[in-house]
Amino acid sequence: MKVHHARLSALFFLPAGLFMLVFLVYPIAMLVKDSFYRIDLLNPAAAQFVGLANYTGTLTSPRFLTALWNTVIYIVCAVGLEFLLGLILALLLSQAFKGSQFIRTILLSPLMIAPLVSGLIWKFMLNDQFGIINSTLYKIGILNDPHQIMWLSDQRFALFSTILADVWLTTPFMMLVLLAGLQGISKSLYEAAEIDGAGKWTKFRYITIPSLVPVAIVALLIRTIDAARTFDIVWVLTQGGPGFSSEVLSTYMYKTLTRYGQVGESSAMAVIFILLLLAVSSFFISKIWSSRKSHA
Repeated sequence: MKVHHARLSALFFLPAGLFMLVFLVYPIAMLVKDSFYRIDLLNPAAAQFVGLANYTGTLTSPRFLTALWNTVIYIVCAVGLEFLLGLILALLLSQAFKGSQFIRTILLSPLMIAPLVSGLIWKFMLNDQFGIINSTLYKIGILNDPHQIMWLSDQRFALFSTILADVWLTTPFMMLVLLAGLQGISKSLYEAAEIDGAGKWTKFRYITIPSLVPVAIVALLIRTIDAARTFDIVWVLTQGGPGFSSEVLSTYMYKTLTRYGQVGESSAMAVIFILLLLAVSSFFISKIWSSRKSHA
């Protein structure tokens, strides 16, 4: 009977296993294989084995290091701001007040917009000729000229502009996850703390924050991986420019493959990128396990 159930379970998992094999394992295996070759797109059959040359060339490339650094800045700034704003909004919306449901619906509306569409919206809003951002800053007296800041064509502001669009798009996700975590905290903990004479700050420090840590770590993990692989917003807004000021790893890998036809180099970048994401994921997962053990 147990053997029968095991075979039946295997049959149910077989479609998912085949899907993973065809669309995940095989492409990754081919990606790793191509990273050791120099491949000409016009003549793929004449691929030349170069060993670790693609990896050493990538890791010593100033442009790759610039893209890597921009990606780190993008992740830290975007995810950090999203977490801070999401936590503030979640704390506000966790308090029952008139109109809170309507406000929550309005705040969640950016989640319904595709990243590509969001990028196009912000491209028009940040336009230095007719964009509403410069126009508003000029009307309230912050700018002396409505064309003073060139958000998308100035190296000082290009990366910040992409981060701004990302924060607007995905802060609602962070707010939603943290709000669910807040609502999952038992009210009896707060009631017991009130009996002991604890104030709002004490309850927030010793009840809310520790209880929210596992949820926050999961939210940060999801958003970190998502921000690391961002492409749509950056490509629509700046395509990595001007120069390489807003170049991130995803756009650089795309250009390396499609514009320069360097299959081996782009594959090596992708493998390095995957290893970095695995390292970051392992760090967050270890934090999740440690937080669970501390609550056990």
